Amino acid sequence: MGLFSKDIKTLDDLFIHTLQDIYYAEQQITNALPDMVEKASDPQLKQAFQTHLGESEQHVKMVEQVFRMHGHDPQGVTCPAIDGIIDEAQDIAGDVEDPEVLDAALLAAAQAVEHYEITRYGTLVAWAKQLGRDDCAGVLHQILEQEKATDQKLTRIAESKINTKAA
Repeated sequence: MGLFSKDIKTLDDLFIHTLQDIYYAEQQITNALPDMVEKASDPQLKQAFQTHLGESEQHVKMVEQVFRMHGHDPQGVTCPAIDGIIDEAQDIAGDVEDPEVLDAALLAAAQAVEHYEITRYGTLVAWAKQLGRDDCAGVLHQILEQEKATDQKLTRIAESKINTKAA
């Protein structure tokens, strides 16, 4: 069986497994973001994290919608990748005393999360289309575009002030 919780024999099986993966990831992100909001000292960064928390809560609902559209009950599977990204962020944040350096570390961790989400949602959109599920692809594409926009927003914040202040 390998890394997966059950044998994956078809692209549809792989689609559902990856949907379960991102569902778990979104839930973990939703749990981690309040701590990031609290630890961030820069008001613009705090606001970006708070905004993304609301988006992530909405993404959980949208992924649940895709499960139902595809005839499955929403269910997550443990995602070691997102767990590792979040664990690493918590470890680094615990080691940083300077609030401006901490902001840079938190922002970098948030972008690692965004990049993971972008890869997963991009793949899910492609597979949904391949499976003839343009309805599912449409919902997943909306999430993908929000994730890309969040990543771009974080990049602007990093480049315009956070990284300069941390230096």
